[in-house]
Amino acid sequence: MPPELILLPMGALAALTFIVLSLVPFHRFRAAFSGQVTAADFRYGESERVPGQVSIPNRNYMNLLELPMLFYVVAILYFVTSQVDLPALVLAWAYVALRALHSFVHLTYNNVMHRLAMFATSNVVLLGLWLWFFVRMFG
Repeated sequence: MPPELILLPMGALAALTFIVLSLVPFHRFRAAFSGQVTAADFRYGESERVPGQVSIPNRNYMNLLELPMLFYVVAILYFVTSQVDLPALVLAWAYVALRALHSFVHLTYNNVMHRLAMFATSNVVLLGLWLWFFVRMFG
């Protein structure tokens, strides 16, 4: 299987990250123009005055920069070692889909239990992707 195929889910997750990133200034400027926040509310992060609808996109963006880093690392490892196979691609795409669903829930109706389910399941899939890599390399 062409190792380049692992770059597609990487690109999809990067695209999701940039989309969510674009929401951060959009919501912050909208709140500033409506008088809900001032620049001082962001001086040391986000003050308690920042409304939830303004802070959620930033929190989701931070989520997309935390554990997904382990996804990018393992995907690069699959690529450089030419260990890409169907199970790896299925796990990679499942991870990206679950992260997209997590972002959708977080940025829309924000049900904590639904969000947790997507987050936890994505982490199990990511663990599986790492385990499968080591099985392929050393098994």
